[in-house]
Amino acid sequence: MTAPEAESLRVEPGPRRRSEWRGQAPVVAVVAAGGAIGAVARYALALALPTATGGFPWATFWTNVIGCAVIGCFLVLITEGLSAHRLVRPFFGTGVLGGFTTFSTYTVDIQKLVDHGRPGTGLAYLSATLCAALAAVWCAAAVTRRVLTRRQR
Repeated sequence: MTAPEAESLRVEPGPRRRSEWRGQAPVVAVVAAGGAIGAVARYALALALPTATGGFPWATFWTNVIGCAVIGCFLVLITEGLSAHRLVRPFFGTGVLGGFTTFSTYTVDIQKLVDHGRPGTGLAYLSATLCAALAAVWCAAAVTRRVLTRRQR
């Protein structure tokens, strides 16, 4: 390869990459901070509602149901009700609620119930969590939307 050919293949980092990172750095920071807050809140709830071996995992159940209700309310508020700073959604929606809710633990809890000879409880937990979480997000969004509509009249 000749020197001019090598020169044409060389890619120089431009200011665009630096500006992309500068634009994303605040988002990454607020997601991380929010995630820490959410994870601490989830841990506190797990301490308040300990699960016995083979028992129904109430802490994870309520964590996910509460988190889904809050996200339903939050998303209606920031999309239909309030104008929010661009970092509110990543901080609270992705960070806090992403750190608080724990659908990965939900699947582990189901496996633990099955492993401890409680497949019926595992199936009930699987179904109850799914139904309650979907109902919570839908109901919270509907109630929030109704409250906003009444306030606008």
